[in-house]
Amino acid sequence: MHIAVLGAGSWGTTLAVLLARKGYSVRLWAHRPEFARTLQVERENTRYLKGTPFPESLEVMADLKECIAGAEMIVTAVPSQALRETARAFSTMPLDGVIIVNVAKGIEVGTGKRMTEVLMDELPGLSLNQVAALYGPSHAEEVAREQPTTVVASSPSMETAESVQEVFHTNMFRVYVNTDIVGVEVAGSVKNIIAIAAGISDGIGFGDNAKAAIITRGMAEISRLALKLGGDPMTISGLSGIGDLVVTCLSRHSRNRFVGEEIGRGRSLDDIITHMNMIAEGVLSSKAVYALSCTLGVEMPITQAVYEMLFEEKPVEKAILDLMTREPKPERD
Repeated sequence: MHIAVLGAGSWGTTLAVLLARKGYSVRLWAHRPEFARTLQVERENTRYLKGTPFPESLEVMADLKECIAGAEMIVTAVPSQALRETARAFSTMPLDGVIIVNVAKGIEVGTGKRMTEVLMDELPGLSLNQVAALYGPSHAEEVAREQPTTVVASSPSMETAESVQEVFHTNMFRVYVNTDIVGVEVAGSVKNIIAIAAGISDGIGFGDNAKAAIITRGMAEISRLALKLGGDPMTISGLSGIGDLVVTCLSRHSRNRFVGEEIGRGRSLDDIITHMNMIAEGVLSSKAVYALSCTLGVEMPITQAVYEMLFEEKPVEKAILDLMTREPKPERD
């Protein structure tokens, strides 16, 4: 099988290496030609995944269409806000029988659309049954070192989900399946926003009680939005929900938690982003999800607070006070 992986960041590189280690013929696409040449010569991504050499069957390319040509499976691992542009760039290529596995986590700014919806917009003739999302608690650094990891492959087609499961599953990368792609995508995207809130809590010196509250009430927000969009709230108790939420809120690998922690310490968002090596998806997703929650009438107070702190320069102390002094209500409301 020939597999094309689009996006040479840490996660795209990790999955390309995982698949090549399994013996697949893998082409990894890097957006910048000079970066692609560096990766091909050095046979390692020292910028985003240092210490993980490329298997022989992994080829790096800068030509998107050449990378995709003849692929039986395409993995989209570009940043969520770049997915539409990337998909549009290969929209004229034949995709009959091709499975597209999206691993980018986010909600598109301006449209409020999930990544599957973006792909369907830009790829004429693509069936939703050809699309899957591979989400779950999976830091690239640990997967690259072949440490135990579990994720979920979700597609409206169980056959497609099981095909993805078969391709990606290894002794240390366990893949489960489900058909609730809406719930999986919502959970995997909104958890990044909640992780920023958890980081802010760390940054200002709050303790475990506060972080547990953020995680738990964050789950409630994710469930409400998933249900409103047609997802199954039970999905939120799975790998793409509580699993990914916990690891992203607690881990030092988490870029979103890091952004929040630095905000809590008083740094500006512009300064943090300028000095980061990689993208924290929760930043722009907070703008998209807050707008979506307002449109749908879904109450998401943590998401709103994160948005206000990041984009309206609301003081952290005021945002926290507003959260804590909201009107008392039943837990399940």
